[in-house]
Amino acid sequence: MKERKLLTDEQVKRNIYKIGEVFTMIENLPQPTIAVLNGYAFGGGMELALSCDFRFAVDTAVMGLTETGLAIIPGAGGTQRLPRLIGEAKALELILTARRLDSKSALQYGILTYVASAADMIELLDRFTGELLGNGPIALQQAKFAIKHGMNADLQTGLAIERKAYEITIPTEDRLEALAAFAEKRNPEFKGK
Repeated sequence: MKERKLLTDEQVKRNIYKIGEVFTMIENLPQPTIAVLNGYAFGGGMELALSCDFRFAVDTAVMGLTETGLAIIPGAGGTQRLPRLIGEAKALELILTARRLDSKSALQYGILTYVASAADMIELLDRFTGELLGNGPIALQQAKFAIKHGMNADLQTGLAIERKAYEITIPTEDRLEALAAFAEKRNPEFKGK
């Protein structure tokens, strides 16, 4: 905030557009993304977390889209990503009041995926990422693609997106490995091919 006082209006606009572009690039990564909040995540920090697929927070973290309290609005995707995540009325409530949330409240709002103590966070992340990594990488990417793109379409278009994403998984070596592993009663060894 101290730095922004020294910037021209054009510099502020340029910076927020660039930050928003980076957050969109993160959101569009094909692999699952996880934000871990430990401390404070206000404004842009919260918008960065919202651009990730999953949000974990230490139980002492505090977060929010507090920009209206500074006479601005979230400008790097917060006004678009938060309502899609928790619904319009709840997003309006949080953004228009500039409310700060503790981790428990953010979990209740549906913003966070998991909350844990600082001591338990690494174990929780290891367990969660282990679950992700135990699945076929191409399948993960295609499932994420189908969900992200299907949510912004009508149901029939979403179903068509899902079918196309499924079709991409059919000719993969990983699918054949999964079938063989199932028949042999062993864990599959996926290679992302």
